[in-house]
Amino acid sequence: DRRREALAAGSPIQPIIKDVGEIYSRLLDHRPVIQGEIRYFVKEFEEKRGLRELRVLENLKNTIFETNEHVLPKCEQAMHDNLNEAIKRLQAANDKIHRLQEREHEERKLQADKLMAREEKRVAHREELMKEQQNKQAEVDEEHRKAVERLKEQYSEMEKELAKYVSF
Repeated sequence: DRRREALAAGSPIQPIIKDVGEIYSRLLDHRPVIQGEIRYFVKEFEEKRGLRELRVLENLKNTIFETNEHVLPKCEQAMHDNLNEAIKRLQAANDKIHRLQEREHEERKLQADKLMAREEKRVAHREELMKEQQNKQAEVDEEHRKAVERLKEQYSEMEKELAKYVSF
């Protein structure tokens, strides 16, 4: 561009180049117009938004104040009341469960005692049956021994009598 300008500086073409430059900047170079529009838009946006943001902040401040002064104490009181009620109910439920567990423990102990008593009774009954069985076995053995003795005596008498008849 500088070479061209240097060549054109001394020539009659210079006013034409100047005119073409002006036409170009007016028709095709929109930067100054766009920059002006951008500045206008930012200025309007900031002014309008500033007021809107101020209102939003004021409303937020009022809401926070209202919440801190009125809503929060009410919520704390309601929470405190409800928590106390819930704690009382939980304590009552805990007491009931504890009593039920004690009853269940006593029932289990009673059942275990009954089971032990039955087991002891069964063992005693079994021992009694075993003694009875041994006594009956001893009686049967004694009867068998006596029967064997009688049979031996009977057979020995029969042999003696048979020996008397064999000598013929």
